[in-house]
Amino acid sequence: MKKVLIALGIASLIASPAVAQTATTPETNTQKPATTTDTQAPAEAPAATTTSTETFVTAQPTDVLSSNLVGLNITNANDEDVGEIKDIVISGDKLAGYIVSVGGFLGMGERYVVVAPSAIQITYAENDKKWAAKMETTKDQLKAAPEFKYEGRWAK
Repeated sequence: MKKVLIALGIASLIASPAVAQTATTPETNTQKPATTTDTQAPAEAPAATTTSTETFVTAQPTDVLSSNLVGLNITNANDEDVGEIKDIVISGDKLAGYIVSVGGFLGMGERYVVVAPSAIQITYAENDKKWAAKMETTKDQLKAAPEFKYEGRWAK
């Protein structure tokens, strides 16, 4: 019996955030409309204050998921492997950069740099069903770039 009560309690805790939604409704004017027999000038209607926040969106067929990118090897024009996308930097609601690992072997000696999104060309081959990343750089140029460290609020 205790297990059933505990399970019900946990289920209610899990379900409660989904129920706690707030709905916004536009304000309505509840004043009596002015007529020709009124002695006062009609009051000005208050400005409608509605807030529209988009909660749900639809992913488009051309959109890219982060899971498609993290772990993707980056090659250069000579088809040399120059790095791997390890993470994505989001600033506000925009893609700010890719964290790229360069160097190292089996996780040892890896170095991370942040690369501008415009520097990496991400493509998808429909025939092969594969993602690809190209960047006009060399491993040495990436190794010389300012290092990014997973520390502070970014510590893993």
